Amino acid sequence: MTTAGQTLGMIGLGRMGGNMAERLRRGGHTVIGFDQAAGTRDVESLAALVAALPAPRIVWVMVPAGEPTYQTIDALKLLLGPGDVVVDGGNSRYTDDQRHAKDLREKGIGFVDAGVSGGVWGLTEGYALMVGGEKDDVAKVQPYFDVLRPAGDSGFVHAGPVGAGHFAKMVHNGIEYGLMQAYAEGWELMGATDLITDVPAVVKSWQQGTVIRSWLLDLMVRALDEDPELEHLRGYAEDSGEGRWTVQAAVDHAVPLPVITAALFARFASRQDDSPAMKVVAALRNQFGGHAVTSVAGSVEKGADAPGADVVAPVGAGHDPAHGKVRGEAGTVPEESTPG
Repeated sequence: MTTAGQTLGMIGLGRMGGNMAERLRRGGHTVIGFDQAAGTRDVESLAALVAALPAPRIVWVMVPAGEPTYQTIDALKLLLGPGDVVVDGGNSRYTDDQRHAKDLREKGIGFVDAGVSGGVWGLTEGYALMVGGEKDDVAKVQPYFDVLRPAGDSGFVHAGPVGAGHFAKMVHNGIEYGLMQAYAEGWELMGATDLITDVPAVVKSWQQGTVIRSWLLDLMVRALDEDPELEHLRGYAEDSGEGRWTVQAAVDHAVPLPVITAALFARFASRQDDSPAMKVVAALRNQFGGHAVTSVAGSVEKGADAPGADVVAPVGAGHDPAHGKVRGEAGTVPEESTPG
């Protein structure tokens, strides 16, 4: 059971970090927070934050992955000492964790990587925590993990050594990509047929008794309740980086991930107003089969019988033994033989 009344330093008080600090305070802990934004922080500098913490000092970092995390941990290396522990609760890549741990170990500072899931709902529902690090370092942070995690037997795992927590969270997010894409494609397909007269109602009916019920499905129902046709949204989706890292890890380990990879690429496609690849496909279909193409303006089409659509085969294209004609020459191939 949790031991309340301890003191933690929290760096980064945004949507996640701020709510996590609040949940810890509600659980009886003291949180001293620092953020670049002056209105939300309790101290004015990292040095002041470290000075306010009792030993062994636990500092939880909740800043964007990459350079902001590197800069923060590099600064903490100069301020902390042996026995202290740094927790990276952001969405860092697991290979970065291993580098941070090595750098901090030179001064006897422990490092724990914590993959955190829960979003804006974590304050009330709790945060799922996937943790990597040495057993002794994890034990020092455990009182805070116990308050942050959801009630019940699940929602927390010490997944392995340094890097394991963020690797687990990376895979978690890759699965999330695939689940969201499957729900989205099913919703689009139902909307494309006249047979389904109330798509939101069908989605809502899946919340009970079906094998595809989930919290993501509940959130989808909530979104459709607010905007049944999703008319106020643009079909554009960013990726956090973890989807890419999941696919890259799959390549490194020769593990096939067709669903997660396709879901990642679907997000890339969502950002294109006019797909360069599809331009090539349209041009090739027109070249080999005289299929209609649409201009950039969207109003001029060239069909199989339109000027400019007839395609002369290259020299040496070959002879069609079935019809006694040179395949590909304008007007010489019967319609039933037209490719594509």
